[in-house]
Amino acid sequence: MANVMQPKTIVIVDFGAQYVQLIARRVRENHVHSVIVGPDVSPADLRAANAVGLILSGGPASVYAADAPRCRAEVLHMGLPVLGICYGMQLACEMMGGGVEGARSKEFGRTSLEVLGGGETLLAHVPERSFVWMSHGDIVTKLSPDFVTLARTMSCPCAVVRHKTRPFFGVQFHPEVTHTPCGNQIIRNFLYDVCGCTGDWQVSQVIQSSVDSIRRQVGASARVICGLSGGVDSSVTAALIHQAIGDRLSCIFVDNGLMRHGEADLVEATFRQYFKIDLHVIDAAQRFLDKLEGLSDPQQKRRIIGHEFVEVFRAGAARFGDARFLAQGTLYPDVIESGHSVGGQAASIKLHHNVGGLPKELGFELVEPLRDLFKDEVRRVGEHLGLPAEIVWRHPFPGPGLAVRIVGPVTADRLRLLRRADQIIIEEIHTAGWYNRIAQAFGVLLPVSTVGVMGDGRSYAGQHIVAIRFVESADFMTADWVHIDHELLGRISTRIMNEVDGVNRVVYDVSSKPPSTIEWE
Repeated sequence: MANVMQPKTIVIVDFGAQYVQLIARRVRENHVHSVIVGPDVSPADLRAANAVGLILSGGPASVYAADAPRCRAEVLHMGLPVLGICYGMQLACEMMGGGVEGARSKEFGRTSLEVLGGGETLLAHVPERSFVWMSHGDIVTKLSPDFVTLARTMSCPCAVVRHKTRPFFGVQFHPEVTHTPCGNQIIRNFLYDVCGCTGDWQVSQVIQSSVDSIRRQVGASARVICGLSGGVDSSVTAALIHQAIGDRLSCIFVDNGLMRHGEADLVEATFRQYFKIDLHVIDAAQRFLDKLEGLSDPQQKRRIIGHEFVEVFRAGAARFGDARFLAQGTLYPDVIESGHSVGGQAASIKLHHNVGGLPKELGFELVEPLRDLFKDEVRRVGEHLGLPAEIVWRHPFPGPGLAVRIVGPVTADRLRLLRRADQIIIEEIHTAGWYNRIAQAFGVLLPVSTVGVMGDGRSYAGQHIVAIRFVESADFMTADWVHIDHELLGRISTRIMNEVDGVNRVVYDVSSKPPSTIEWE
């Protein structure tokens, strides 16, 4: 960890919780800097990070399992305020003389919490009875004499605890999720009233620290190659690196033929004309289409696209003999969902070329200035850097492009069909003023022939279904479907069926994440 000009920081120990980044996000929303570290973090690391508090995350393990992740005992005895969440609470209580066992009644979902007594710092302004979000199979069954219980549920007698003399608190539920209405109040109480934070950290501070970090990593003479995709992540990455090293940045845009309508034109206009960045566009559309011929399995498609992207990019980058670094717009949710969390315990959900798929022999050192940021933070950085609104607020797009929004084989005709349907969707929600109210909006082409009426007869030939997917989400780790205006849905459906040859049915996806993912493949 760096020890240069570190802001006051809340350090979050990752025990493999799928949503550990939500904890970091909640801390930052309260204008306090946060970082996520692995379980082996040392007291020296914490001092170097200018830690003013420690949060122990949840996780899938049981503390009594042989391979359960554990933090160093000495970090609990530094005098730092500590908040243990779920597994983090169980582990700390066990390490300090308590006992943990499997619960007779496991709690998953919304649970009623009863606060015992009042005046406790952590639970200030929390109602005597409120709902919290539980997700656990184990509970603390015995506390050491140094602990006191602050709240309970029907199945969990020690739902909130604190140490009598040390600034240690534990909660069995998850205050970081929106399903715990009082959760942000609890986190805020911990930050301000327990840790003494002052709320003086702003995301704009990321720009200078990122620029300094890029300069340290790249040095005074090396060249950086940046892969542009047209989305906000790679665009902000390019703008940050350009601010750090100027004309030693060269950008490559691989047009794989799987992009949205007008993608290549927007990239060229933004970076070649607006930012005056050295941009090289490689037309590889036919190459990707040939490689995808006959493939239906989504993971195969992702692997092929990732492999071809690397090969095309390698050939394009070969013209820059002095390039040692490759920049990517990797975000923290990408890291978590790809199984590359700091704690090393998270399950792999994503598999595509911009996280974890680059071969070791590629020959570049990665520069990923956004890998600790969330999407909304990246957008605020983009605004500070002067990127145009149509880039900053553009909806996310998967690395493999339309290939994973076409369920089944990818062909030129199916790409044409979906690209046009997607264009209609985006046009209509822009016109209706819904675009910025939706986190992600797109169409999916389904591999289903559906009966339709053509003239006076029924027809199955070449008739497909387009599914519309609109989601609302603050962090893209959880999401819900948008309760969109029905008249708008009707206009979109009518236009798609009238203007896109081969589509005679439009459906709307009303599933949330979890259990679904945002993309279909």
